[in-house]
Amino acid sequence: MKTLTMKGLLATLTFLFLTQGIIVNAQENKEQECNIKYNLFRVDAKNKNYDLAYDNWLWTFENCPDLSINIYKIGSDIADYRYQKATTEAEKQVAKDLVVKVFKQRLQYFPNDNPAKIYSDWADFLYKSGSPETEYFEFFEKAYKTNPEEMGVKAIPLYYEGIIKRNKDNNVQFIFDMYDNLTDVINRKVDNFSKKLEDFQTMETNGVELSDTQKNNRVAYSQNMESLGMVASLITDMSEEFATCERLIPLYQAEFESHKTDITWLSRSVDRLQNKGCTDSDLYDQIVEVYINADPSSNAYISYANLQLKKGDENKALEYFKKAVNLETDNFKKAEILFKIAQIMQGKGRLAEARTYAYQALESRPSLGKAYLLIAQMYASSARSCGGGGVFGERMVYQAALEKAYKAKSVDPSISTLAN
Repeated sequence: MKTLTMKGLLATLTFLFLTQGIIVNAQENKEQECNIKYNLFRVDAKNKNYDLAYDNWLWTFENCPDLSINIYKIGSDIADYRYQKATTEAEKQVAKDLVVKVFKQRLQYFPNDNPAKIYSDWADFLYKSGSPETEYFEFFEKAYKTNPEEMGVKAIPLYYEGIIKRNKDNNVQFIFDMYDNLTDVINRKVDNFSKKLEDFQTMETNGVELSDTQKNNRVAYSQNMESLGMVASLITDMSEEFATCERLIPLYQAEFESHKTDITWLSRSVDRLQNKGCTDSDLYDQIVEVYINADPSSNAYISYANLQLKKGDENKALEYFKKAVNLETDNFKKAEILFKIAQIMQGKGRLAEARTYAYQALESRPSLGKAYLLIAQMYASSARSCGGGGVFGERMVYQAALEKAYKAKSVDPSISTLAN
């Protein structure tokens, strides 16, 4: 074995140092190029110039995949733009493959950054691009199982449609369960947006001027709430075929004995029987009685109060509604109970008390638009009696009603259709 001479050793070390330097320089040059192209496409994309942004974005997407999550957030818009712009089937397919690659690569490099929303958007894109239902439903399923509250607004009815299709002939109960689950998801999303809008309203009331970003967010939250209101109505309509008293009563009768300690089952069964007008059955009475004993909560008190309304005992109903108010710690839920009391008072013709409870509901939840609508309806219905007997007086009362309807729409976009 030859012994390495000092001259040879120096030559070898020199070679290694030079090679290492070349590698380091290459890495530095690539990082520099990544940052340059990244910033270039961001500027172009911000100005909606997706054609100009495309080449720099694509290079960054392919060569610097873990540089920033913005490569994928902005890249989704750029890739979708290319898909919309494509004119031939071949171009459409290439663009579609690119959109899908953006979703896949984002999940690969940023797997913990809102994956449910990615699955939801992926499914929505496949739906819009005409993919088979079996293909896009798979991603709706993944989105729901990952985090249902991060599903896109449009995804909810499409997913529910797939649930109905797969279970209508053999598992109607699962359709009901998913309706309840998705309704809860919608309500939580609405409450979340509502709380954010209330924060903006509080800031403006205190004289704080909103930033441009906050103003844009306010518009987005309002639009989402309006869309969620329509989605809630849509999935309710979709379930109408199955949620009939003829189906519900035998179904719940068969499950009643085995679910007497299941608080969720009792609560949902009572709500559905009540909402569908199935309260004339003895089963409804039995479930409510078991529910209030198993869970003496504000929700159970509300159910028991509704049972008393069914029996015609409004005084006892009011007693339990008020118990529910005193027990409830969540302001949003408390507002709903106070609103219910206001409705009962309105039905009894006690309009002054109804208005008082409606305003109490608004104190707990300033964004409860239906409370403003109730006040508007009471104003309008009493215009002739409260307008002083003259046309001008009546018009002033109607104007007050109109202002409340506008207020309802402004604080709660989810009821815009009803307010209009």
